[in-house]
Amino acid sequence: MRRGGTCKFARALSKLGRVSEAVTQGVRVTVRASYLAQQSMPASGHFVFAYHVTITNEGRDTVQLKTRHWIITDGNAKIEEVRGEGVVGEKPVLRSGESFEYTSGCVLKTPWGTMHGTYQMQREDGTMFDVEIAPFLLATPAMGSQMASAPN
Repeated sequence: MRRGGTCKFARALSKLGRVSEAVTQGVRVTVRASYLAQQSMPASGHFVFAYHVTITNEGRDTVQLKTRHWIITDGNAKIEEVRGEGVVGEKPVLRSGESFEYTSGCVLKTPWGTMHGTYQMQREDGTMFDVEIAPFLLATPAMGSQMASAPN
């Protein structure tokens, strides 16, 4: 990649935070990421991150989370897609005003990366729709500081 492209990429990453939020059709998804230093082994290329997700139904209709689709990109631009039923073994049903929270994790071979994706939701009438999980940064404290100071 040319130097100019690398700088643009670093600037784009510097705008990502460890917290993301998106609202799709009345469903709000907030994610907070953190680095787990005590479980990581940087010398072996083993960086462990946790992310805490809050899904809130701000709409009128009751919805159920059916599937998840995560796109995980490490610092080497290696992309891994994860698809599956529900989250942490559950398919939560959310009535209007209700929230569901869970924490999960991700292991990268690089000290930083990004995640984003979608949840497929189903309304009581059977209609399905995708809810956005906005991009967020997975970064060790040192990498996060470097990215935050990237020139604009």
